[in-house]
Amino acid sequence: MKTFFITGVSSGLGRAFAAGALEAGHQVVGTVRRPEDVDTFESLSPGRAHARRLDVTDDAAVVRTVGDIESTVGPIDVVIANAGYGVEGTFEETPLSDLRAQFATNVFGVAATLQAALPYMRKRRAGHLMAVTSMGGLMAVPGMSAYCASKFAVEGLLESIRKEVAAFGVHVTAIEPGSFRTDWAGRSMTRAERSISDYDELFDPIRAARVEASGNQLGNPVKAAEAVLAILDEADPPAHLVLGSDALRLIAAARTAVDDDIKRWESLSRSTDFADGAQLAAK
Repeated sequence: MKTFFITGVSSGLGRAFAAGALEAGHQVVGTVRRPEDVDTFESLSPGRAHARRLDVTDDAAVVRTVGDIESTVGPIDVVIANAGYGVEGTFEETPLSDLRAQFATNVFGVAATLQAALPYMRKRRAGHLMAVTSMGGLMAVPGMSAYCASKFAVEGLLESIRKEVAAFGVHVTAIEPGSFRTDWAGRSMTRAERSISDYDELFDPIRAARVEASGNQLGNPVKAAEAVLAILDEADPPAHLVLGSDALRLIAAARTAVDDDIKRWESLSRSTDFADGAQLAAK
């Protein structure tokens, strides 16, 4: 039996990950925001489902919560930093306050969670740090600049952490879901007000299509949980776990576009070197 710490288990993928882990016989400490969600979560599996009220943007509270879990529940084997939400709107129409709030939860909330758990795992020379990014962390779409920016930031964070902790037996995985049948595009979405008619032709159909698709997405959250559980006992788990055929397709297209740019402008890129400059080795 492993001990999971999962942020944001009230609904969506966080709830699915927690339910899947509990069904597999593990114990889960899950974070919720509302008092009424405590009993609801713990009733999923009395004795193995433990709820903690937590705002992941409160750094000190995150540290206290992780310390409490380690001392009262047990050593944390798996962290899934899942808590997050989406801000929808064109960049020009999105208030900077909304962008900052998006980063506070999606980036700094993830960073606080992972940084609080890492010292325990490093000392034990074991553990698995995961964070839910998105296909929007490896590709971007119009009308989601704040969200995609936050997820790109988490991708970079995880990539660097993974290389830092590899020698300690701590694994790091970015979970990159496509569109899943959750409330992410419904009640959980923050939508910037429209104010610039120049974007109507581009963005109005995008917003309408996302609202219409909410509740009918391709991805099955139960199967997402099964996929995450499937990599836990791998000696060499993936650094990137892409979930969903839509995510596979869109990420592949985005990576091809980047590769095409690199190839097309390779000569210009090389032209900026000093002839006698030191070549940095990638690690």
